[in-house]
Amino acid sequence: MMASLLPYPRMSLALLALWLLLNQSLEAGHVVLGLVLALIAPLVLKRLEVPQTAVRRPAAIVQLGWRVLVDIVRSNIAVARIILLPARGHRITSGFVTIPLTLRSPNGLALLACIITATPGTIWEHADPASGRLTIHVLDLIDEDAWIATIKNRYESLLLEIFE
Repeated sequence: MMASLLPYPRMSLALLALWLLLNQSLEAGHVVLGLVLALIAPLVLKRLEVPQTAVRRPAAIVQLGWRVLVDIVRSNIAVARIILLPARGHRITSGFVTIPLTLRSPNGLALLACIITATPGTIWEHADPASGRLTIHVLDLIDEDAWIATIKNRYESLLLEIFE
């Protein structure tokens, strides 16, 4: 009975504490409103039926995080160079790249979407779960095959190790 009323007790407690901290008040109205929020939000989350996932290889998470960090720094430099120091005779050709994916895990795909969108110069455009095809937009598209290899080898391979 208690688990159905309070499915995520730690989350409820954290939401209440966060609400009170943000309002910087322990007045009765803030406490009551915080309690209502702390009780309703976890029930909504439970109704969403977030899929549970088991991480198979935690060490791959560290490796993936490092790769993403390095790629974000490199992409920031490359985009800044394109914008601030345009090369003569080099025309920026943006375009779309379609990448066949093996990854099917919803959590893995969500993380891949975050990685691609967080990396300057690329944006996740569309994913078709039925065909396993991902379309991204690239700011300075020179070699489609290089982008396909980058996504598959640098990110998808580790995401497969982590989630599938």
